[in-house]
Amino acid sequence: MGEADAGTPSFEMTWSSTTSSGYCSQEDSDSELEQYFTARTSLVRRPRRDQDEAVEWETPDLSQAETEQKIKEYNGQVNSNLFMSLNKDGSYTGFIKVQLKLVRPVSVPSSKKPPTLQDARRGPGRGTAVRRRTSFYLPKDAVKHLHVLSRTRAREVIEALLRKFLVVDDPRKFALFERAERHGQVYLRKLSDDEQPLRLRLLAGPSEKTLSFVLKENDSGEVNWDAFSMPELHNFLRILQREEEEHLRQILKKYSYCRQKIQEALHACPLG
Repeated sequence: MGEADAGTPSFEMTWSSTTSSGYCSQEDSDSELEQYFTARTSLVRRPRRDQDEAVEWETPDLSQAETEQKIKEYNGQVNSNLFMSLNKDGSYTGFIKVQLKLVRPVSVPSSKKPPTLQDARRGPGRGTAVRRRTSFYLPKDAVKHLHVLSRTRAREVIEALLRKFLVVDDPRKFALFERAERHGQVYLRKLSDDEQPLRLRLLAGPSEKTLSFVLKENDSGEVNWDAFSMPELHNFLRILQREEEEHLRQILKKYSYCRQKIQEALHACPLG
């Protein structure tokens, strides 16, 4: 990893094989809009039977010698080339893997053709400052590897991921979570902006079951409507209307079916 500018974290990103993407402008058909999300599942937070449980991790402070020993132990357990390296100033660099589990579409600059994976690798160009936006849904369960510093904060990781995908949404819409599996249970905790993911990775070791990172929507239970753009709000209204119409259609269909069965039973009954 090259030298970073003062005050600016240095990032490198490698890409997994999951690269297929989909796009939808505001003028796209309703059927395409339905592929993204529904207002019922995306805007309202509902309890789930498999809801991840929150847990607090212990994050002890390590001395220089303890850090060096931890890095040696970590590298000894890694089966790939994703090693950690100790720097002369006491900091260290390494890789974290982030799984993207986004339900809602994100916004990217609109252009004559959708940005490709190669565009995302190159980063924003001169011609990306446009007013119009295109709705874009990231590949389901895409995984990205980032090469970061030990002092890189969770908020900077989120911003780096969004820049790589040319996402222009407010970073506050997203949150970085740490996930763990213990005794058949899944535990999830949202990282604060200033927490350091690579430090957590070192303390937990390389096992993905012990700890992994997930990028999700930053749902706090209440929708911050001011954080959405006008096209997004219009899309929400359209989806709400279609959901209402579909809900009414299902109710009418249900009662029509019941009425038909009752009438068939009446006709089958002998008179008298």
